[in-house]
Amino acid sequence: MDYQYILGGILACSLAFVFVVYGFGEKKKTGSSSMDVKSNGYAKTSSENGICSQEIVGETDIIIVGAGVAGAALAYTLGKDGRRVHVIERDLTEPDRIVGELLQPGGYLKLLELGLEDCVDEIDAQRVFGYALYKDGKNTKLSYPLEKFDSDVSGRSFHNGRFIQRMREKASTIPTVKLEQGTVTSLLEENGTIKGVNYKNKSGQEFTAKAPLTIVCDGCFSNLRRSLCNPKVEVPSHFVGLILENCNLPHANHGHVILGDPSPILFYPISSTEIRCLVDVPTGQKLPSLGNGEMANYLKTVVAPQVPPELHASFIAAVDKGNIRSMPNRSMPASPYPTPGALLMGDAFNMRHPLTGGGMTVALSDIVLLRNLLKPLRNLHDASALCIYLESFYTLRKPVASTINTLAGALYKVFCASPDPASIEMRRACFDYLSLGGVCSDGPIALLSGLNPRPLSLVLHFFAVAVFGVGRLLIPFPSPKRMWIGARLISGASGIIFPIIKAEGVRQMFFPASVPAYYRMPPVH
Repeated sequence: MDYQYILGGILACSLAFVFVVYGFGEKKKTGSSSMDVKSNGYAKTSSENGICSQEIVGETDIIIVGAGVAGAALAYTLGKDGRRVHVIERDLTEPDRIVGELLQPGGYLKLLELGLEDCVDEIDAQRVFGYALYKDGKNTKLSYPLEKFDSDVSGRSFHNGRFIQRMREKASTIPTVKLEQGTVTSLLEENGTIKGVNYKNKSGQEFTAKAPLTIVCDGCFSNLRRSLCNPKVEVPSHFVGLILENCNLPHANHGHVILGDPSPILFYPISSTEIRCLVDVPTGQKLPSLGNGEMANYLKTVVAPQVPPELHASFIAAVDKGNIRSMPNRSMPASPYPTPGALLMGDAFNMRHPLTGGGMTVALSDIVLLRNLLKPLRNLHDASALCIYLESFYTLRKPVASTINTLAGALYKVFCASPDPASIEMRRACFDYLSLGGVCSDGPIALLSGLNPRPLSLVLHFFAVAVFGVGRLLIPFPSPKRMWIGARLISGASGIIFPIIKAEGVRQMFFPASVPAYYRMPPVH
C-alpha cells in the first residue's frame, strides 16, 4: 500500500537528509583447445539398467561444473592452494558473448587478490576510469574515486571470450587442475548428499566423477541449480548488442550511459578499435525481430536519434553491417538450499541486471571469500560438517553482493523512461544529483564500482536523490499538485528499493553479524 511506502520513505529520508548535510561539510575520498592436465585417476566401467558408464577413480577434492569467469577463476585459486580440481566445461573454445565485458575497479582489486591480474594483459583490454551520463542533450562525467589506489587500479573492458580463455590457460598451468570438455547431465546424489556428477565427454561417452565437494558454476542458463536453490528468475529486459568500429567515444576511457526512451543505451570500449553498444529493450515492449528487418528499422528510427552526434555515423554503419545480436537480461536473488557436498557460484547462483556491470565483481568477491573459508580445512570428506560450516559463505557474501545487486535493480528502474510525473522527476533528480559532484557523485560511483559496497550508504544515497527531487518540487512555491507529486516520488522510490532489499534479505544485508551462520568455525577434524 502507498501509505506504507510513504511512511518508510519518510523515515529513510530523515536519515538521508542528515547524511547529505554532513557530506557537504566534509567531502569523501573513496578514495583452448584441450587445456587438459594429466589426471591421477583412471576410468572404471560399470553398468546399471543396461546403460554403460565409466567411473573416474582417483583422488579429486573438488569438481567444478563450468569454466566461465567464475569457474576458471575458482579452479586456478583452489588449485594454487593445493586442491585437486576437476573442471568440466561444456565448450572449451573461446566464448562469444555480448555481456561480461566490463570489469569494475572493485572486481580488478579481487583479481589482484587472486593473482589473476595478468589475465587482462595481451587481450587489448581498455582501462575505464568512470562513466559519462547523457540526458536530454546534457551530459556529466562521473569518475571513479581512485585517488587512494595504485595507478594500475581502474576498470577494464575487453572481449569476454578473450578474458575467459586467459583464465582457463592460467588455471591449466596448475598441475593439480584438470580441465575437461564435457556436458554434466546430473548431480550424483546418495542419501541427500551430492557425491559428484554424471557427464558425457567430448566423444559422447558417459562418465561418473566423484569428489567430496561439487561447485556448480554453469552460468545463467544452469540446468543443475533447481536442486540446490529456489530459482526466482526474472527477465526485466533484453540487450541488443552491436559493435562500432574505428570511432572515438566523446569521453575517452569512460563508459557512456544514455538515459534514452524507453530505456538506457550503453557504449564502452572493448578493444583499441571497437566500441560495444548495448540497447536495452524492456520486457513490456515487443522485441523487434532480427530476421525480417524490424530490429534494424527500430535501431535506425528509435535509437539512432538518441545517440551522441560523435557516434551517430558509426552506429548507423554498425546497423547496416548487420551483426546484431540480442540476449535476455536476467535477475535472480540468491536463495540457496544448503546441500551437503555441493555449492552454487556465479550466475548459476545469483544474477542482477547487467546495466551496472557488477556481475564479475560479485563472482570474484565470492571466490576470494570461499578460498578463505576453505583454507583452514585439510580435507573435505565430512559433507555434513562442511555444509554447516559453509552456510557462513551465504551470510558473509551478502553485504557486498546485495549492495551491487540492489543498486543494479534500482538504477535500472530509475533510468527507464515513464509517463508518470513522479517517475519523470525521480529520473531527472538522479541525473542532476550525480551532476552536483563531490559526495553526490563520489558516493554512488564508489558503490557502483565495487570500491565501497556498503548497503547503508546505498540506501542513504538513494533516498538523498528522492529528497533532492522533492525539494526541487517544493521550491520556491509548494503547490498542492507539486506536493502530491513529491509524496508519490517518495512512495515510488520506496516501492523500487524496498522490494529488492526484501528479496535480498534485510537481516543478512544490513545485520549479518546477527545471523548465527556468521560465526561458524571450521570443522575441528
